[in-house]
Amino acid sequence: MKIIHTLILALFISTSIFAQKFDREKIKALKIAHITEQLDLTESEAQKFWPIYNANEDAENKLRESSTNRRKDKKPEELSETEAKSLLLAMEKTEKQKVELHSKMLNELLEILPAKKIIKLYQAERSFRQKMFEEYKKRHSKQ
Repeated sequence: MKIIHTLILALFISTSIFAQKFDREKIKALKIAHITEQLDLTESEAQKFWPIYNANEDAENKLRESSTNRRKDKKPEELSETEAKSLLLAMEKTEKQKVELHSKMLNELLEILPAKKIIKLYQAERSFRQKMFEEYKKRHSKQ
């Protein structure tokens, strides 16, 4: 299920959105505002939360970019069996790295936030993706 959410998020941060004069910084600002509103962090919690969250986001983005670049312009029918197997193993390694990042972030957040707020974080991320998806559909249904 997480893979589907990741793919949907990648779809939103596509060229189409940027063509609509959205850019990564605007989307990031919207996401920060949404999460801030949903979590209702104290000042102390926010000072500890955002560096952990942002470091995790940066690491995930690097993994996503690396994975995309690895698969870019590679058509399955043009790959040798050895190349295809190598690509699959690299994809699996990336997925494991994502799980490790997520687990690390969870453990770090548990040291500074109540578990209920971490659950709210996951819900806020999901609702933000949904809002982005709805906005994308709305903008592209007019075309």
